[in-house]
Amino acid sequence: MRSGGRSRDSKRPISIHRGYLKNAEGSALIEMGNTRVICSATIDEGVPRFLAGKGEGWVTAEYGMLPRSTQQRIVREAVRGRGGRTYEIQRLIGRSLRAATQLNLLGEVTVIVDCDVIEADGGTRSASITGGCVALYDALSKLNLPQHPMNFFVSAISVGVVEGTTMLDLDYREDSTAEVDFNLVMSESGAFIEVQGTAEKIPFSEEQLQEMLGLGRKGCLELIQAQKEALGLK
Repeated sequence: MRSGGRSRDSKRPISIHRGYLKNAEGSALIEMGNTRVICSATIDEGVPRFLAGKGEGWVTAEYGMLPRSTQQRIVREAVRGRGGRTYEIQRLIGRSLRAATQLNLLGEVTVIVDCDVIEADGGTRSASITGGCVALYDALSKLNLPQHPMNFFVSAISVGVVEGTTMLDLDYREDSTAEVDFNLVMSESGAFIEVQGTAEKIPFSEEQLQEMLGLGRKGCLELIQAQKEALGLK
């Protein structure tokens, strides 16, 4: 039995609390089941050196987990240094959010999206992208440009094969025992932005792949609807 009695094609309950931090240009607390992430977007003047003088902006991301976001305490990265997993995830978040943004409309500013995991029960990178998109939308709105720079909404979700069954939105227990683990990032049109996946134990078939992609599309589009509802854009 899945957590909450979910069917294999059901995502966990989702809640997006827009404007969670008063000081950030954009922010959101996203809850997907027992995974909770605070996402905040900050607008800074200037761009990385490779963009200087081109009149374009930049969107980047940082990601971290609080020490007791998991069952066992995690040593702060300020003490031990950032690991490869952290860099991989924050690069994924940055790529996903840039794909949804018309950087040429921003002028020479950088938007930094910080994603801080306060409770981890699987799918933290997916929640970070989904919540980060809401924070980014609000931050970009503060620029008061003639055209909003966000081309479309973007969300992410996990899919996998657990005990031979394809499932949507894996929690930690499912993810830790999955034979196949995927993370999908999609636009609101249903087009893929990024697909990350691997067979952890048993190779998967083309039929299973198509089934996972279909489940992921369903989940991502439901998440995008939740983003729009949080922003009052139903």
